[in-house]
Amino acid sequence: MNDRTCIVTRETAAPDNLIRFVVGPDSSVVPDLKRNLPGRGCWVTADRTHIERAAAKRLFSRAFRSEVIVPPDLGAMIDRLLAKSALGLLGLARKAGSVTLGAAKTEAAVRAGKALAVLHAEEAAEDGCRKIAQARRATVHLGGPDIPAYKLFSEAELGLALGGANVIHAALLVGDAGKAALKRMVALHRYRGGSPEEIAAVAAAADDDVAAEDTE
Repeated sequence: MNDRTCIVTRETAAPDNLIRFVVGPDSSVVPDLKRNLPGRGCWVTADRTHIERAAAKRLFSRAFRSEVIVPPDLGAMIDRLLAKSALGLLGLARKAGSVTLGAAKTEAAVRAGKALAVLHAEEAAEDGCRKIAQARRATVHLGGPDIPAYKLFSEAELGLALGGANVIHAALLVGDAGKAALKRMVALHRYRGGSPEEIAAVAAAADDDVAAEDTE
């Protein structure tokens, strides 16, 4: 798929860095996260700030050249959809054997260079996070990968997705299932305001496409 232009910034970017929107039968704006809904689409930089700016400035109506209805909770709705998608793929990665649970196993996976990313529950204590962060730094120092860490979900959400109680620390492991889940983590992290540097560190895991237009 060619590059697209954000209707807010007017800058072009690969589709993975934007969210596509279409107009539903009731004239409401619908997020098309999988980019497969029929109809003319427009694109917005994939973070909540830009989505809410597009809604506040009535840029969806301008892009679609007609009056459209923007759901008042559009920003929160997309957050829920991205989180649900990330947790779903996290569960599939667990079934495929591409997730390890617990602080000790997570640290071991990091030190062995087998971890794609580290996940901490929102309730995770600083001490536990610090030990794993030290392992991540040590791995880089020894010439291994720079493994990102995310704190995106609660203990309950991680436990539900991974089929275990008290999930505080986990690691996504190397493999196709782990990569698919990581891609969703990156998208959710970016949407919630993750820094460009952090996103760039893992963006290499995603495929980039080429060339430009804000509507199809």
